[in-house]
Amino acid sequence: MVEEIRVLVVDDHTIVREGLRWLLATEPGITVVGEAADGAEAVAKARDLCPDVILMDLVMPRMDGIAAIGEIKRQQPEARILVLTSFAEDEKVFPAIKAGAMGYLLKDTSPQMLLKAIRDVRAGTPSMHPVVARRLIQELQRPQELPPTKEPLTEREVEVLKLVARGFSNEEIAARLYISERTARTHVSNILTKLHLANRTQATLYALREGLARLDEG
Repeated sequence: MVEEIRVLVVDDHTIVREGLRWLLATEPGITVVGEAADGAEAVAKARDLCPDVILMDLVMPRMDGIAAIGEIKRQQPEARILVLTSFAEDEKVFPAIKAGAMGYLLKDTSPQMLLKAIRDVRAGTPSMHPVVARRLIQELQRPQELPPTKEPLTEREVEVLKLVARGFSNEEIAARLYISERTARTHVSNILTKLHLANRTQATLYALREGLARLDEG
């Protein structure tokens, strides 16, 4: 039996939301559970509906997509957000990824790629439009500006970092490593502190940069 994926569609254009609803209705196992026309509404709907995947536009009134991603991740750290936008500029891509988006697609993406991306993001696998992936790789190849940590990660923290980069929640990390969720949360906090990182997305970028994870790793 196919596991149902509950999707929240966020876009300020009614015709785009209706088109996405129609497309997703044709795919077995994917259900649109709600829509939002701006970032503020998206935050409220995400909190009320707890969807499996949030399809997020970036340029919207009241609250833009980047701010909405940050607020949703603050309230629901395990939320899985897939950006779907017309913009591939660095000033949109990197803030969205750093805010916590797990995927970034452009609106010229094929329906098949969008459906696959929704399933990938639900499974914890990053999904990037080829243009965005190239920009991300270029960013990862730039010299790191942050000072190196004076206190190296422990072997256990490296294990945890690899799982964070693969999209696992604290609960899932705890189950895989046979530790408590509180201990997993402490390890993640220690990793962020030692590496001078702000959130789990930046930790994922660090793991990619250091070869501890790959974009195609599930």
